[in-house]
Amino acid sequence: MSLTAQIVNGEMVSNTTKTTSTGSTKAETVADGKNAMDKDAFLQLLVAQMKYQDPLEPTSNTEYISQFTTFSELEQMQNMASSMDLQRASNLVGQYVLLNQENETTGDKTQVMGKVDYVFYEGGKPYLHVKDGDYSLDDLDSIIDPAYYTANGLSTDFLTSFSKLPMLSELTLSYADVIGNLRTVYNDMDAYQKSFIPADIVQGLTQYEERIAQLGREAEAEDTAEETVE
Repeated sequence: MSLTAQIVNGEMVSNTTKTTSTGSTKAETVADGKNAMDKDAFLQLLVAQMKYQDPLEPTSNTEYISQFTTFSELEQMQNMASSMDLQRASNLVGQYVLLNQENETTGDKTQVMGKVDYVFYEGGKPYLHVKDGDYSLDDLDSIIDPAYYTANGLSTDFLTSFSKLPMLSELTLSYADVIGNLRTVYNDMDAYQKSFIPADIVQGLTQYEERIAQLGREAEAEDTAEETVE
């Protein structure tokens, strides 16, 4: 297989062609300045450099060998780094992680927390599959303790449900089951999980329970009064 590169003004342009032994060609794109140069592109650059060097001051073979040796060392380092990233990502399977995300349009930053279901490799980079989404290993912020993940999830659900309750002055008996369920969830938490619930929220839950009890007594009194009248 032979490689040919188009040279313009003594420089190699970004598009090259790979010619097979059968004479067929396949278009390829040489990595630009933003991407790592691959081995074929580096060899093409060396060939172009040799072809268009100043015949009066030719580059020595030693310099060519030095350049190739430097590139080979860099390539080995890149391969090693990729292998280490893949190993690092593979070790995250089954663990809970915190990922940083940035909206490409608005620039808003958010965080995703969840369990790594599996890892896959694409475009030379490892990706983590978390909560039905795929994230680059570069997005990893930290590894989360399972106990913390559970406590955080329970507290988030608890606080979300609590925030949907109306004001005490607008509370009705229709919320009795919701408030009862919140108390059950809280009581079932261990000490560590309860530490994620602010004290004022716990106090507020007690106030809702007292208000529900008061409404229950008032409703019972009204029913008794109606029966007496009848």
